Amino acid sequence: MVSLLFLIALVAAVFVGFNIGGSSTGVAWGPPVGARITSKTAAAALMTFFVFLGGWTVGRNVIDTLSSGLVPQTLFSTEASIVVLAFIGLGMLLANLYGVPVSTSMTAVGAIAGLGLATGQLDYAVLGSIMVWWVIAPIVGFWFGAIIGRHLYPYLDQKFALQQSDGPLLTLDRSGIVPRPELGPGTSPREAVSTGVILAIACYMSFSAGASNVANAVAPLVGGDLIGVNNAVLLGTVAIGIGAFTIARRTMESVGNDLTDLPLLAATIVMVVAASITTVASALGIPMSLALSTVMCIVGLGWGRATRPTGVADLVKGNIEAEISVDAIAAETGDEVLSVGEEDPENVEDVQQLFDPSTVVRFVAFWIIGPSLATGLSYATFALLPIAGTA
Repeated sequence: MVSLLFLIALVAAVFVGFNIGGSSTGVAWGPPVGARITSKTAAAALMTFFVFLGGWTVGRNVIDTLSSGLVPQTLFSTEASIVVLAFIGLGMLLANLYGVPVSTSMTAVGAIAGLGLATGQLDYAVLGSIMVWWVIAPIVGFWFGAIIGRHLYPYLDQKFALQQSDGPLLTLDRSGIVPRPELGPGTSPREAVSTGVILAIACYMSFSAGASNVANAVAPLVGGDLIGVNNAVLLGTVAIGIGAFTIARRTMESVGNDLTDLPLLAATIVMVVAASITTVASALGIPMSLALSTVMCIVGLGWGRATRPTGVADLVKGNIEAEISVDAIAAETGDEVLSVGEEDPENVEDVQQLFDPSTVVRFVAFWIIGPSLATGLSYATFALLPIAGTA
C-alpha cells in the first residue's frame, strides 16, 4: 500500500520540477520565441525532450552528488525528503516574487547542507568543491563574454547577425511526387543557417538545464530510496515538461520581450557560454545554476564591447575612454570593423538601455541570500525535529 507521506513527497518533487520547467524554459527558449523563430508549443516540446536527454545522461552525476555525496543517503527519510523539497520550493517562490533568476541548484544544496549540519554528517569536502565551482562559474562566464565582446563580437555580428524576412522560413514544393522543403520567399541561405544554429543552441541549453536541474527535483527521493534513478529522471522530466507547456508560456514571452533590445547574436553567445559551463559542471557532478553564468556573461559581453575603443596599455592603466556599460552590446557594427583601440568611443555610448547595473547587485545578493536562507531554515528544522534518518 502506498503511504500518504510517499505521495506527499512525490507531489513536492513534481511541484519543484513544475517550477523549474517554468523558469528554465523561459531562459532557454525566450530568445527564439521572441524572435518568432519557433512557437511556444514547439519550444516546450523540444525543451522536454532535451531535458530528458540531459537528465538521463549527464544529470545522473548531479543526482548522485545531491542524494549521497553531501550527506549519507540514509539521512533521507521520507519526512526529511519532504522538508528538503519544501525548502527548495520556498527558495524558488522567494526568487520569483522578487523577479530574480531562480538558482534552484544553489537552494537545493543549501537545504541538503542544512540537513547535514543538523545531524553532524555534512561532507565538507564535497560542499567545498561545489562552492569553488560557484565562484569559478560566474568569473569564467564574465571573462568569456568579455573576450568575445572585445575581440570577436563585431566580426561575428558582421557575418552572422540574423536578418529575418517577413515570410515563412521554409515552404514545401509540391510539384513533384514527394513534397520537398525549400527556402521561403525572401529567405536567404544565411537566414536559414542562422535560424538553425539558434534552434540548435536552444536545444543545447535545454540539455544543460536537464543535466543540472532534474536532480534538484528528485535527488531527495533517490536519497531516501523512495524511487530509483531511472524513474526519478522520468518523473523530473514529466514535471519540468508540464511547467514548460503551462507557466513557461508566460516566462518565454517575458524573456523574449525583455531580450528584444539585446541582439539575438548576443543572446546566442550568452546561451552557448552558460550552457557549456553548466554542462561541464554537471558532468563533474556539480549542481550548477544557469543564472550565474548567464547574467555574468551578459555583463562581460557588454564590458568587452564597451572597451573596444581603448587600447591594451590604456585598459591596463584604467584610462578607458568610453563609458563601461552592457548597453554597448547594442552598438551598430557598421560596414567596417575597426581594430581594438581604434573604434570611436561615441559608437558604444548613448545606446538604448539594456541592463540596469543595479540588477546585477540584486541577482548576486539573492545568489547569497537564497542558499543561506535554505541552509538556515533546514538546519533549524532538522535540529528541532528528529525526522532525519540515521547515518
